[in-house]
Amino acid sequence: MGRVVWWLYEQECSVFRFVNLKCHSRFLTSFFGWVTHVGGARATIISTLLLCLFLPSPSSLWAIQSAIALAISHLPVHLIKKHYPRHRPYLSIPETKMLVLPLKDHSFPSGHTTAVFSVLTPFMLHVPSLFIPLLTLASLVGLSRIYLGHHYPSDVLVGAFLGVGSGVLVSILFG
Repeated sequence: MGRVVWWLYEQECSVFRFVNLKCHSRFLTSFFGWVTHVGGARATIISTLLLCLFLPSPSSLWAIQSAIALAISHLPVHLIKKHYPRHRPYLSIPETKMLVLPLKDHSFPSGHTTAVFSVLTPFMLHVPSLFIPLLTLASLVGLSRIYLGHHYPSDVLVGAFLGVGSGVLVSILFG
């Protein structure tokens, strides 16, 4: 590993350790244990389907964009995880606090973060008054993945990039 890459990895591990080891409290553990599920497959799929079925027009179009963005966003996640396998932090950083059972797939990029950003981005684009609350929610899902010990910060950042990219692309193509 090159000197710069090693330095970046060390910096990332420092951020990970701060969030995962130093910021723990009963409240945050409970809160992040709940909020992480907002980006899970069950929540993102069910919520987009319900929004597609029950929102009136034009909001239903944005829900359809969210569903398409969600579907599209998982192709690059799957390909990247397969071709660039990265161990989860708890396999590389022994002191990692794990609050739930370890996951078996690779760490990079964060699927939960990708999913939540892909679902929320069309709504952020079409309803500016929702931008800050939805961006906050999506960012908290990403932060929860680090707090819970499942992802490095770069996993979350790339997941956010893929999710936003999918949401923007679909909103442009199907707008």
